Amino acid sequence: MPSKLFSRRSFVSTVCVGLTALALPLPALALTEARAASLVNEVVNEINRVIASGKSESAMIRDFEKLFVRYGDVPIMARYALGPDARTASPAQLRSFTQAFQGYISRKYGKRFREFIGGEVTVKTARKIKAGYEVKTSVKLQGQAPFDVTFLVSDKSGKDKFFNMFIEGVNLLLTERTEIGSMLDRRKGDLNALIRDLASAG
Repeated sequence: MPSKLFSRRSFVSTVCVGLTALALPLPALALTEARAASLVNEVVNEINRVIASGKSESAMIRDFEKLFVRYGDVPIMARYALGPDARTASPAQLRSFTQAFQGYISRKYGKRFREFIGGEVTVKTARKIKAGYEVKTSVKLQGQAPFDVTFLVSDKSGKDKFFNMFIEGVNLLLTERTEIGSMLDRRKGDLNALIRDLASAG
């Protein structure tokens, strides 16, 4: 995948996890356009604050994972990323995969924090959809033209939690599902081997 698109994916994934950190307990208040715009802007400021904090990369990744675990709908994302194998996995395997997945995503995108300095996110629209809520934004990275990003959020847990996003029409979680599927294929379908390797990947 071209580095520019990866940078876009990385930026938006980092913002997505940051957005979940500021999730609101009342869905009725979460996705008015004004509230969504404020939320996104706060997150970008928070990410820049972490970058400017002088923390080590490992410390930032730990912070990133804590936010992801606490506010992202990680179990749903992990099951989707695993694909059909999630239906045949044992409960213990699913728990282990979910833990490995959260660490993998946190390391993969957390390592790229510093690329996002000066990033701008502008909310265009926010509306209710069948699966939850959809927030359409325009994202501007330094040295790049603006591009469209759609965030999806669900309130099934009682709070708004992000579970997917589309970057210029590309389904980010589906991309991760494809990559993890390829990793599983290379291990001849051995889920336990995938879990072990995913725990250190990223």
